[in-house]
Order: sequence, then structure tokens, then C-alpha cells
Amino acid sequence: MSNADFLNAPFAAPVALPDLDLTGPERFHNRELSWLGFNWRVLEEADNPKVPLLERVRFLSISATNLDEFYTVRVAGLRELKREGHTTPAADGLAPWQQLELINEDARNLMMSQQRIFDDLRQQLADEGIHILDQSGVPAADMTYLEDVFLNQVFPVLSPLAVDPAHPFPFIPNTGFSLALQLERRPNKRQRITLLPIPAQISRFVELPSAKGVHRFLPLEELLLLFADKLFPGYTIKGHCTFRVLRDSDLEVEEEAEDLVREFEVALKRRRRGEVVRMKISSGAPAMLKSVITQELHIDADEIVEVDGMIGIADVKELVLDQRPDLLWSGFAPRVPERVQDFDGDMFAAIKQKDMLLHHPYETFDMVVRFLKQAAADPNVVAIKQTLYRTSKRSPIVEALCEAAEDGKSVTALVELKARFDEAANIHQSRRLERSGAHVVYGFVDLKTHAKISTVVRREGDKLVTYTHYGTGNYHPITARIYTDLSLFTCDEDLGRDATKVFNYLSGYVEPQGLENLAISPKGLKQRLLESFEKEAEHARAGRPAEIWAKMNSLIDPEIIDALYSASQAGVKISLVIRGICGLRPGIKGLSDNIRVKSVVGRFLEHSRIACFGNGYGLPSKKAKVYMSSADWMGRNLNRRVETLVEITNPTVKAQIVSQVMAANLADVAQSWVMAPDGSFTRAERLEGAFNFNCHRFFMENPSLSGRGSAGAKDVPKLTHTDD
Repeated sequence: MSNADFLNAPFAAPVALPDLDLTGPERFHNRELSWLGFNWRVLEEADNPKVPLLERVRFLSISATNLDEFYTVRVAGLRELKREGHTTPAADGLAPWQQLELINEDARNLMMSQQRIFDDLRQQLADEGIHILDQSGVPAADMTYLEDVFLNQVFPVLSPLAVDPAHPFPFIPNTGFSLALQLERRPNKRQRITLLPIPAQISRFVELPSAKGVHRFLPLEELLLLFADKLFPGYTIKGHCTFRVLRDSDLEVEEEAEDLVREFEVALKRRRRGEVVRMKISSGAPAMLKSVITQELHIDADEIVEVDGMIGIADVKELVLDQRPDLLWSGFAPRVPERVQDFDGDMFAAIKQKDMLLHHPYETFDMVVRFLKQAAADPNVVAIKQTLYRTSKRSPIVEALCEAAEDGKSVTALVELKARFDEAANIHQSRRLERSGAHVVYGFVDLKTHAKISTVVRREGDKLVTYTHYGTGNYHPITARIYTDLSLFTCDEDLGRDATKVFNYLSGYVEPQGLENLAISPKGLKQRLLESFEKEAEHARAGRPAEIWAKMNSLIDPEIIDALYSASQAGVKISLVIRGICGLRPGIKGLSDNIRVKSVVGRFLEHSRIACFGNGYGLPSKKAKVYMSSADWMGRNLNRRVETLVEITNPTVKAQIVSQVMAANLADVAQSWVMAPDGSFTRAERLEGAFNFNCHRFFMENPSLSGRGSAGAKDVPKLTHTDD
């Protein structure tokens, strides 16, 4: 298979924008609006008829969850800057108040589209026998069953809260969803207001008994209204509404916290009480109820969103039914690399033969778990070191580390407490590790440790051999099923020494000197990138082939963007695959003539970070410089986090990254969006009746080069020809 025609196609003609100051802030696209653009692309998948129906429901839920987090963190921060009177503009020249105005307009349109798509999906679900009812549509025959559910599964956890002079307005936590009721006592017509928080511990949708092949659901708030007389005997409901609040969830941690763990435990409690940054309320809410709620929550009018439809649309993920595989993506089983099978599952033997790169989720993340479990059980292993940024609650990796420590091995775990929204889980894991006898360190107060590194030191004969794992993703077995990431396993001595130096930096603040094959932030990674851009520009100016391919989640660092502009102006051809935020404007005459940007949004979440430099030979080439990284090209990753940039030297791994991973992403048409100079994205042009390449399908169907075993890699398809 060859997509060389696509990869070698000339770049689109640059657009002349005479009114754009190429040296001013307009050369950047706004970060927040770019993020909203990404969430629009996610939502578009919910409206894409080529996607299975229940997967479209899942995309709808993801877009709503994304938007909630965006408001609780990014919008909350801008709101605070505005309130404090800060007028310092962002890189693109927009002040906080200007950004908030644009965000609110775009986000409201996004929320309206979510409701429209939900209405469309609701009808299509009904056509497939999956029905979402309301209280008026519940048949009488189901009332006995629902009453039993209400009394035995819901009623015990309900807490009606009166609002009157003796009962002040209660605290509604972040993402709190409540039913507000205007009640009238029957004997004396006396009115009162009551709030009924809808418990998050109970499923949002109650499933009713149905015929085979049919599924019927009643939203929990409809169930509460259906049996309100059981909660409020002697009262008549004169009016009601539902509302949901989002609060500021950005943590502020004292820089010189005496005890970092304790500080975070306190901060987590503070998060629940952050100020309200957005409230959704059902349209047509009684004026008295709306007035009381908005006054008591101290919400400005521009922070209120009236919803004619479903509030808390993120909860529709509950409707993604495993019982309907016909409406889901076709089944997919991640591969076990043939090379590991050749060695009967022995990870150390497979790695010792040569470096191995796994591409998750196409190749199972279980190999990472097996690497650590095998290390824990191996009597020849003397030490294990591991970073933990995000992991699952019952993490098999943490289990393996605990087992190793209990067995007397030296285990050091770097637990990052500042992994947003995973802080509580990480604190819990750190306590478990400490009890098992592991050395637990928390890194730096002012730097997040985002690097993904694991080392195993094994005694082999009369020497110690270090086996190292570098990853672009988290040590999280659940997200590894849907995130595309790279895992490099190596026993290369240089990379092993480099990893040990990084761990010494994290645990003992010993700045790494003389790194042999690794660059880290904030101690040189950004400089390595800038130098690589300049070297490509030098090749271009000298008339040699000059090309950069890069893939990441986000690109917003102004210095990096300006360096890419400079390389483009020197004649370097730059192809970028940016899943999410992109502050660079491609294809502008005189600024970014030679830069093109695309985004891939599909079945799997693109998460790997890769940088390839032609090195005077163009791309693809065996002589290219190829890197994998834990870092996006953002200020926080390059300046305020500990990250890794690993140079790939093994020829097979190098070919796998360039001629499989990068080439397939660049060749993708089916799931791709192309960025315009104004920052907008449009779907890649699909030709009806023609083959539209899908990179996710390609990876599911074809083994990777470095994971191929005794069968050899000759029959493994590469998308490009790799020059000598």
C-alpha cells in the first residue's frame, strides 16, 4: 500500500492576508477558541452518520464532559483575571474580558448544538428500540415497578432541603444537579421552596423492564417528579425546574507547603466550594424559583444558560449499552507483539534482543503491566523506579510495585499529586505504596512531573542491566484502551543511565548532567526543539531537502510557533498533526507558506507526541532525526513540567514511527480535519466511491514493525518508502 502521492503532494497555495500584522499578536490563534474548535470536532462525530449510533451518543457525552472541565478550569481562571482587573492580553492580543465574550458566544452555540444532536439521537435510538421516556409517557403498567425502585433504591438517599429564614440556601457542590420545587400546602395554601439534590451516586437513567431487544429508560429527575407526593405528602407542586452548577475547580497550592500531601488533601476540599462559573437551568423555570437560585448562588446573568432540553448531557454515556454491539464499533482485540510470544512472554528476553516500540491500543498495554509484574516476581531484579502521573484506582502497576517492595526489592515511586482531577486517587496510591515499603517521592512543588518513565535493574551474571520503558501516555490500563500512545522498551545503556539521572533529579533534586540520548524539560527540551528547527532551516537555505513532521495534542508556545514560522520562511516543509489546541496559523503568505496542520478525531483519542526532522535528507529517510515525547508544545510542558524527549536510534523503531505512525496520520482522510489560516477546521475532502484512508483501521489491521517476531517484518506494510 502506498500513499506517497498524498504525502508528496504540493502544499496548498498560501493565502495573502494584507490586513494581518505578521509581526503582531494576530499571528497567533487564541488558545481558548482553538480548544472550543476541538470540542466542536468532537461534537461533529456525534452528528456523523458514518459513526455507529451508540458511539455517537458517547461522543456527545464526551463533548459535554469536555466543556464542563473547560469551564471549571480555563473559564474560571479568565473570570478571576477579569474580576481582579487584569487587562494583560494573551499571546493573540485578546484581554481576559474579550476572550470571555467570545467564549460565551461560541460555547452557547455549542450547547445549543448538543441539544439539537441529542434530540436527533433520541429519535434514532427510539427507532432502534432504545427509548428515553418522560413522566407523562410512562405506561400505567410500569408504575408498580417504578414505585418499588423509588422507595427502595432512591428514596433512602434523598435529602429534601427547605429554603426559608430558618433554613438558609444549601451549598450545591461542583457539577451538583438539583430539582427546585415550588410547593403549596393544601390546607392553608402556604407556599415554600424546597431543593432536592439529585444524588450522583445513583444512575441518571432508570431502566424499565421491557420486551427482548427493547430498552426503556426514565431519567431520574422524571422519576422524582412522578413520585413527589411520596416525598411531600400534603403538598401540591405549583412549579419546578432543574439546575446544575459548575464551580471554579482550579487548585491553588501554597508554593512552600510544609507537607505537600496534606496541602493537597485540604485543597481538594476547597475545590468543592469554588465559586460558581456557570449554571444551567431549565427554560421556562418559574420566575420566583429562578430569582431565588440566582441570587443565592451569586450568579451574573451572563453565567446563566437556559436549556430547553436535557441538563447534564454528559450523563448520556449511561445509554451506551454493551447489549447492543450492533450499534457500537466492531470488536477489537489488541495484539500481543509476536516478538514477546516468540520468547514465551518473557519481556526481558524480548527487549534484550532489540528495542521494541508498542503502539497502544493496537498493541496491548498489558505488556507494560507484564514488564512490571515480571520484574516484581523475578529474583534477579534488584530495583524498580516508576513515575505515576495518572493511573487507575485498582492499578495493576501499583499492585506490582507493592509486591516488589514487599519482596525486598528497592522500589522508588514518583507520584505526581498535581495531576488535575486525579489528585485524590494519587494520594491513595501513595499511601498504599508507602505501607508496602516503597520509597514514595512527590517531585517538585513548582513543577509537575509529566514524564512517563519506568526502569528495572536486573542482575545478569556479574553485571547490572537496566531495562527502561519510556511512554507518551499515562500508566493507566483503562485509558490505554482508547488513547493512542507509544511505549518504548529498551536496554540501551545510554537511555538507562539517562532515566536514572532523571529519577535522581526527581527524588534528590540532583540536576542531570551529561544526558546522552535524552532531553528533559525544563532543562533543555525546548532548546533541543528550537535547535532542531534551526538546523532544518539551515538545510533549506543550503538547498538541501528540509522537512519536519510532528504530532501532538496541543501547540501554543509562542516561541516554538515563531521558530516554526521562521523555519517555514526559510523553506522548510512542515506537516503537523495537532489533535486539539493549535495557536499557529498555517498557510499564510509571508508567514507560514510551508506549514500545514490537520487534526485526526475518530475511534481512538490521538495522544502520542512525535517529532521527525529530515536532517538534510527530507522525510521519510533512514538518516532522519526522530523523537518521541511526553510533552506537548505548550508553555506549561516546556517550562513548568518535567518531561522527556527521547531520540530514537534503533532503525526498525525509527522506520515504525516515520513510515507507519506518522505517515498513516498524514495520509488519513476518513477522520481528518484541515486547519485554515483563520483557525477554523473543515473535514478533509472525501471522494465518494473512492478509498478514503483511515489510519485507525490501518493500525488495527496491521502489525507494527518492531513488534514483529520470527516471521520477520518484510510483509508489514509501510505507507512510505524509506530512503537509504
